[in-house]
Amino acid sequence: MRTSKHRQPPLPAAASEVPGAEHAEGQLRDAASIPAIVARAFSVAGLTVRARVLSRLLASVGPLALAVLGGGAFVKYLQQARWSEIHVSVEDAARATYGQVFELARYVQQSSPEVAEQVLAVLSRDVSTMAALGVSAAAMAIAHLARRNAPPDPRS
Repeated sequence: MRTSKHRQPPLPAAASEVPGAEHAEGQLRDAASIPAIVARAFSVAGLTVRARVLSRLLASVGPLALAVLGGGAFVKYLQQARWSEIHVSVEDAARATYGQVFELARYVQQSSPEVAEQVLAVLSRDVSTMAALGVSAAAMAIAHLARRNAPPDPRS
């Protein structure tokens, strides 16, 4: 049987087979959920909040990322690429899709995790967005922010 040279090794049957896997698995799950929470909250937020969030996310990426993220949807902001603030109109915020914002938030989380957490904090302070987001996603966002602000565990 031929196998691809890019084939991944099989994963352990249970997380308990790998030392520290529960902690790493929890961090991975939290990290993967932040872009989804941001994109979902963005899609239910009001237009002014959407514009503010999109502005903050776009300001933290470089020119190349602006040109390619979201299928080139953000290329119009290329001239403002290195500015500390990018002005996003409510019309542009209304046109941004869940997928585009998810991809942008995932990129920002990988390149500037503190910016992704700032955006999450902004969204969590908007009561109407949290109400529209739903209990489970709002709880995940608040729990992530609480863990981030908690003192480090002395056992680790």
